[in-house]
Formats: sequence, C-alpha cells, structure tokens
Amino acid sequence: MLSVTGLYKSFGGKPALQDVSFKVEPGEIHGLLGHNGAGKSTSLGIILGMVEPDRGEALIGGVSVQKDHAGALRQVGAIFESPAFYEYLSGWENLRILASYSGRFDEKEARHVVAQVGLTTRIRSKVGSYSHGMRQRLALAQALLPEPKVLLLDEPTDGLDPEGIKWFRDFILGLRKERGITVLFNSHLLAEVEQMCDRVTILQEGRLVYEGTLQSLRDEAPVYEVALEPWNDARTFLELNGVKVLSPGKIALPAELDPAIIVAALVGSGIRVSAFAPVRRSLEDLYLEITSKPSKEQALPFLPLP
Repeated sequence: MLSVTGLYKSFGGKPALQDVSFKVEPGEIHGLLGHNGAGKSTSLGIILGMVEPDRGEALIGGVSVQKDHAGALRQVGAIFESPAFYEYLSGWENLRILASYSGRFDEKEARHVVAQVGLTTRIRSKVGSYSHGMRQRLALAQALLPEPKVLLLDEPTDGLDPEGIKWFRDFILGLRKERGITVLFNSHLLAEVEQMCDRVTILQEGRLVYEGTLQSLRDEAPVYEVALEPWNDARTFLELNGVKVLSPGKIALPAELDPAIIVAALVGSGIRVSAFAPVRRSLEDLYLEITSKPSKEQALPFLPLP
C-alpha cells in the first residue's frame, strides 16, 4: 500500500537519510522507530510531499508522490508535527475550513467522524479552550475526514496522559478492524508500538537497520537466562563457541543453534547447569540492542562443540 525506495536526503551537507527503503502492506499497522535525528520525520515529510528527496521515491497505492503529488495524497490522512488550528474558531469551523482545502466538506460524514473521536459535546467550542488531548482528537478527525486508505501519524500520543494513550491505541486498532485502514506512525512509546504494530522499521543515523515483525527480530538471537558454575569457565566456553554473553546469567544464542546442544556440551565440559530458560525480550530491549550498535556486528565463527 505504501513504499519508499532508495531515499536519500541531506540538509546543509549533513545526510538525514541514506538509501532508506521499506514497505507498509495493506491493512497493516507499521511503526517507524529511531532516536531523535534518525530520519523518521524526514521520511514522513517525503511521503507527504512536504520534503523533496535528493534521490528516491515514495509510492502510495502505486502512485508516486514525487510525480503525482495530488493523486498520491488523495488516499492519505495525516497528523504531521504539531497540528495547527484557528484558536478563535470552533472545532467544527476548523474542520469545515481545513476540509475545504483538499475537497468538499460532507456534514454527515463530519458528524460521524466527530462522534468517533469523542468530540461531539465540545465540537462547537472554540479550539482555544481545548485541552491537548482534545486537540489531538480534532487532528485525528481532520485526518479521517477524507476517508483515507492510509493514515500517517507523527508522534500522535506525544503529551497524552495514560488514559489518552490507551484511548488512541484502542481507537486505531478498532479503525483498522472496521475499515481495514493502513497506518504508519512513529512514536517514542515503545510499549504502545509493541501492542499495536504488525511490523516495525527502525532507523539509525539516517540508515535502515531493521524492517520486519517483532517475532522475527526476537528469533534472530534468542536470549536465555542461565545459571552456570563455575561462571568464568562457562563464559569462556560460550564465547569460544559463538554464544554472545549479554551479562552474567544472560546469553544470546545463534538462531541456528539448538539450546539442547549447548546444554549437553556445557555439561560434557564439566560445567554445572542449574537453569537455562528462554527470555521474552520487549521491543524496548530489542530496540536498544539494535540502536546501541555503531555498525552491524560481525558474527563470531562458530566452532564445533565437543
């Protein structure tokens, strides 16, 4: 439904994106992750046609944003950076004006969307009286008014309280179930991303470092909590055989290695194994592992186990 290919962009000679390519499948909720300055907002800006890439292209529904801006964005609703409204006008008047910029204003559809985002009782109030959470709901209503196939959201839960964050999560999941809408959003709230997303793309210093499901990311190097004695001997043995020691009592096995083989080899080497249990890593754990690497690590050559 949405793809970017070979995106390059620099500002003042400093690269912001370097050969970034990823896809968002139809009906998918996709998270775009990375530290500040990783290239997330630049990527969204290019997809929305607000930033011109030095090289590369963004496609929405097979239509090029760079070659047919209007045709591509006709399928999109978005909240990008800080939503701006006319403070002295009501929420309803803001929706009417903003919708007129891109097409007609359907009052029946607008009432339905306003009810969906929970603003019916305050939609006639001036936006200047709205809380931050209400402004975010109004921005979401504006994004949904064109009945888009794709929703692009830039830090949509930033500044919301826990209740607002939960509301947003439930709303987006319900929207996907009801409409089959495709969603791409970036967020620093990794726990929320983990609960919502089918797949994620992770950027680091303008480069793509991961694209795929969270399960695939976990499967690349399964982590185990272990109790081994003597520990120093066990550590030496593990590292010589391509096992990454994360901390005393925690290891990451090569994906192709059966844990039963390493346990048998440890015991055969005179090491006592009293615990060897898989650990389910959170998205935060996986994200920090990936983004803490200065470059892609070279795997140790695997040595035959005795």
